[in-house]
Amino acid sequence: MTPAKREEIFRRLAEAMPDPKTELEHATPFELLVAVVLSAQATDKGVNLATRELFKVANTPDKMAALGVEGLEKYIKTIGLYRGKAKNVIALSNLLMEQHGGDVPRTREALEALPGVGRKTANVVLNVAFDELTIAVDTHVFRVANRTGLAPGKDPLEVELALMKVTPKKYLRNAHHYLILHGRYTCVAKKPLCWKCPIFAQCEFPEKKKFAAMKPGEEEAEAAPKTALKRKMAAASKKKRK
Repeated sequence: MTPAKREEIFRRLAEAMPDPKTELEHATPFELLVAVVLSAQATDKGVNLATRELFKVANTPDKMAALGVEGLEKYIKTIGLYRGKAKNVIALSNLLMEQHGGDVPRTREALEALPGVGRKTANVVLNVAFDELTIAVDTHVFRVANRTGLAPGKDPLEVELALMKVTPKKYLRNAHHYLILHGRYTCVAKKPLCWKCPIFAQCEFPEKKKFAAMKPGEEEAEAAPKTALKRKMAAASKKKRK
């Protein structure tokens, strides 16, 4: 893919999403960190439902640690893998108080040293909370980068490094939001909605024309009788076939 084509992809995504944001609800870096840890193999919607109540009682490391693992589990039991996540959140809350004065650290190394925090989580926190130019590669970003030809890679790290290299600097701040949201709502896993894709012309997905032809409603609209007479004719024709 040429640099000009990549530039146009990001220009179009930015035009389609002028103010992209994470869909995880949070008010502080700590709330964001907890929400991202809880979001692993879970939906943002499910996490938000849980944290709306959780953050009312525990929105700081000391309050979270005071809940304890069992206390936290009561708030997040609707989230997948909640027992392991509860242990990690309590442990990271204690570490934040012991090693960082209760603040969320602003370096990748310090973030990744926290329980339950991997590279993707660290990148989200650095980007969203601290405006760092990082790209978090989740399943959506990985799929979009490979499917479109934007930044192919065999694993998330390879895709991340490729995206960091080829993404025009003026789009880096919001790049992972553009790609996550595009993957979540348009370039979906099984049947991408190519018929409404803003980057259809630039995308190098070999099957894009096939999926573009799957625009819903058109066949039904063409087949549906538009008048009472046509409805009667259609019913009569159907009766004869029987």
